This record gives sequence, C-alpha cells and structure tokens, in this order.
Amino acid sequence: MEEYAYILDYLPHGHPDSRKFKKEPIAYAVGESEFKLFELIPKENAGLIAGDRVYIGKNVEEREHIQHVKKRVRYDELTSAAQGELPYVLEEIVGNNEERFVKFFNEALPLTTKFHTLELLPGLGKKTMWTIIDERKKQPFKSFEDIKSRVPALHHPEKLIVDRIMKELSEPEQKYHIFVAK
Repeated sequence: MEEYAYILDYLPHGHPDSRKFKKEPIAYAVGESEFKLFELIPKENAGLIAGDRVYIGKNVEEREHIQHVKKRVRYDELTSAAQGELPYVLEEIVGNNEERFVKFFNEALPLTTKFHTLELLPGLGKKTMWTIIDERKKQPFKSFEDIKSRVPALHHPEKLIVDRIMKELSEPEQKYHIFVAK
C-alpha cells in the first residue's frame, strides 16, 4: 500500500470534462513505492503544485493536504499535464531512493534461461547486461555513480529505471512488471 504520493497535476476547479454541477478539486499523483497512479481529493485550499510529496496513507490525522484517495487511474486517464510531469517526478523518486534501485542492479535475476530481468530496461543489450553481471560479482554496486564508472556503456542507469517505469505505466499489458504494482 502506498503511504506517500507525488502530485502530477492539480485541478482546483475540477476536471474540465466533468459534467457535475458542483465541481470538486482533484489532483493526479503517482505513488512513491509501487508507482500506482491516483486521482485524489485534496482538502480545501490545499494549494498543491506538481512535484509535491503528500501523505495518502491510512492515518487520516497525518493527511495535511489530501482528503482521500478517490480512485486508482490508468496512465491514459491522466491529464496531458500529468503525463508530461510524470517522467520528471519519477526521476525525483528514483533519485531519492537510489539505494533501492542500485539494489535492483545488484540482485536482478534471470527470468528464463535465455532472458534476464536486466534486459527489460529499455536500451540495455546483452553485452551491457553481461558487463553489469560480471562487475557485480566482483563487488556489489554502491551507487549510480559506481555503476557508471564500472560499466562504461551505461551513462545514466537512473534514466533506464525511469524509462522502464514509464513503459510499465503507459503499457499495462506488459508481460513483466518489475517496478509498477499491477
């Protein structure tokens, strides 16, 4: 379950497509740990901006800005502004949780005898995959900088993670979900 989410778009006057007489403010957000997409109902005068980290967990008293989670949404249900903001927010989340994603590079396993989890990262081929595997056998990676220095073909490992999360969100029919909860 998601405890925190990052705001992607805030509509203080509600969604323009809404047919309701009294439109309620809504916000679109992405969860911090499982990357679930949400439509949230903010508290009155919340004043949210894209990139804000808000508490959406079960403890209602701790929710400063959010009244409640209205529903989970699909990528194609997000506003175009939210879709545009998503890669930047994901970069922030990945950067803030570097240890978690470096651990992925250290512990990713083969999916089949001919296909490795690392190959699910867009743009990462077999040669780079084998370099990562060989390097992590010598010593586990400590940071994204460590990965960059030891795997010369990998200039931005954090961007590969963001690209994979974007792919899993925008194409939910993907066979393998390594970061996004189904």
